[in-house]
Amino acid sequence: GAPNVSTATAVREQHGHDESMHPCAPPDVVVWPQAVGQVQELAALCHRCRVPMVPFGTGTGLEGGVNAVQGGVCFDLSRMDTIAELSLEDFSVTVEPGVTRKALNKHLRGTGLWFPVGTVGVRGV
Repeated sequence: GAPNVSTATAVREQHGHDESMHPCAPPDVVVWPQAVGQVQELAALCHRCRVPMVPFGTGTGLEGGVNAVQGGVCFDLSRMDTIAELSLEDFSVTVEPGVTRKALNKHLRGTGLWFPVGTVGVRGV
């Protein structure tokens, strides 16, 4: 519905670029799924209709990966921000794709762990 879908120019432009030097290439629509099932349904619909899909996290990338050069649907994953499981014993955490490094480190505060920039081995739910 309306709070989870936008075709507003300003919203589309915000989601059509990152921190790279590439010019803005906005998607046709921005959606905010809030569960894995919604992502699956949206992806299946886009696939059936041959519409490009562009994932969007925070827009801080340096590669132009969020630029929708062929239009399509931008999946803004920021509302999928649950930290599902933390295992202090094996230093692992399972998160949804909208969890930011800052939010994760806030969650880890007091455990003696932290998630630095450039960490490899990232795996979401």
